[in-house]
Amino acid sequence: MSKESIVERIISDAEKEAENIISQAEARAAQVTDDASLRAERKLVGVKAEVAQKVKAILDGKAATARLDGAKAELAEKRRVIDVVYKNALDALIDLDKKSSLALAEWLLVEFAEEGDEITFAPSYKYCAEIAKLDIVKEKSLKIAQGKSPVSGGFVLRGKYSDKDVSYDALIELDKEKHQAEIAASIFKG
Repeated sequence: MSKESIVERIISDAEKEAENIISQAEARAAQVTDDASLRAERKLVGVKAEVAQKVKAILDGKAATARLDGAKAELAEKRRVIDVVYKNALDALIDLDKKSSLALAEWLLVEFAEEGDEITFAPSYKYCAEIAKLDIVKEKSLKIAQGKSPVSGGFVLRGKYSDKDVSYDALIELDKEKHQAEIAASIFKG
């Protein structure tokens, strides 16, 4: 074998070896690229799922807040309606005719007045003189106050040991505490 053939053979072997190394490197690069693409795709799917979960949580939170705000607004309107109902009831008490007003006053005095109490009327109360003439006033030695009480209607009983607010405001508030739920249920059926 000649020198040239040896050199050619060495070059040929080196070229084959180089082709083999390049082929292995390309295969390894393709494998690394495929692995990286697969990892990136998996990561993308995971991030998309995480984002979708966060979006759902935010939307659910916003929906719950909206429902709560709606319920608050509805409750506020219902309370406003109930307040109007009770305001109308107070106005009706204030506007009672003489007979009904005196009957109510007499009942309140029988039930709540104690011996020697002083009756302090609301400034707008129309039947002060008539109440002073009731038998219960004489029976319990009740006094009629010269001043007025800062209530919307009716009167307050000022006693030796305690005062009793039997004004129309107090009667309405007492009724509201006891019957507000029933009234709301009948007004807002369903």
